[in-house]
Amino acid sequence: MTMLPHHISSGKRYHLVLSAVHMVYRLVNSTYTVKELTLRLTRLLCQFIKASSVSVYLVHPSKKNVVSLASFDNQINIWRDRPQDLKDVGEDVLAVTRGASVLKDHCIGLPLVADDYLGAIFVRRSATGDPFNDFDYEMLSVFAEQVVTAMKNLQLHQEHEKIILGVISSMGNLLKKQPLSGLTHPPAYIECVKMLGAYLKLSTDGIRQLEYASLLHDIGSIDLPHGMLSKPGQLSGRELELLRRHTMHSVDLIAPVEFLKPVVPVILHHHEKYDGSGYPSGLKKEQIPLGARIIACVDAFEAMVRGRPYRPSLSVDAALDELVKYRGSQFDPRIVDAFINLSYQKKFRKLLFLLKA
Repeated sequence: MTMLPHHISSGKRYHLVLSAVHMVYRLVNSTYTVKELTLRLTRLLCQFIKASSVSVYLVHPSKKNVVSLASFDNQINIWRDRPQDLKDVGEDVLAVTRGASVLKDHCIGLPLVADDYLGAIFVRRSATGDPFNDFDYEMLSVFAEQVVTAMKNLQLHQEHEKIILGVISSMGNLLKKQPLSGLTHPPAYIECVKMLGAYLKLSTDGIRQLEYASLLHDIGSIDLPHGMLSKPGQLSGRELELLRRHTMHSVDLIAPVEFLKPVVPVILHHHEKYDGSGYPSGLKKEQIPLGARIIACVDAFEAMVRGRPYRPSLSVDAALDELVKYRGSQFDPRIVDAFINLSYQKKFRKLLFLLKA
């Protein structure tokens, strides 16, 4: 290892270490998955340590496979989650995933260690670049220590999410027992919502929140009187009042769950209308959360093609015409336009017919 140049003062060193900690803190607090964290980390390290490439290997608890790899070479960010036998990744990587460190002029490899080995992180410089020094090693150690804690927390968080979503799924199965209720949606419904979100350039996290909202937006209807939504005639005033409360009941059920808080406004307002005539708050236009506007559009389309006890079903094309008819009054024009444009794509159109099935 090359010694730290004398001209880097203790004050400069202290400042750089604080900067590294601050960068990791910002990274961790704006990241929600291990995949996103590791991909962003590779980009950040290439910039901060002036590396030509950075790779992060995550290892299965059995220590037999690399289960995922994130890398960045200052041009392309790659994520690979196909398992790879550890014996096939090279001696340096194998050694570091087992707790060793690699300290070379143009390569540093450090284990990512928590209660057990999570994996390895490697930074590399080209043979023509400056060799790494002791301070580069110290800086990488700071990053590695902070990121390991974040990864463990994210893994626990994701497991927690799976448990809660499993419970919510069980609640959804209860809703299915209400005949013809329209309270549950087929997988095609959720895919339609996600494709609309992607078309409208929502972030990865935004699309994930849309998916949660798609699963949960009618969960509060479990409190409605049995059979009310399968009633063939018009609902009474009292029944309409109960129906309009279901969005608030849905919110009451999910609000205590921390990771679902971002979807609360979407669920609360998915029955608002673009012209302000919806419920519960009479919001209009951009006052309505974008996710709620998306779900309102897909909800209405599904209701039209599946039909209701009091209304026959429409064909896919007739339902598309209805979306256009109420563009700007009931529905956000931008979302209707996106819906229509996507309907010409084979995959989306197939989903529309699956909604009718």
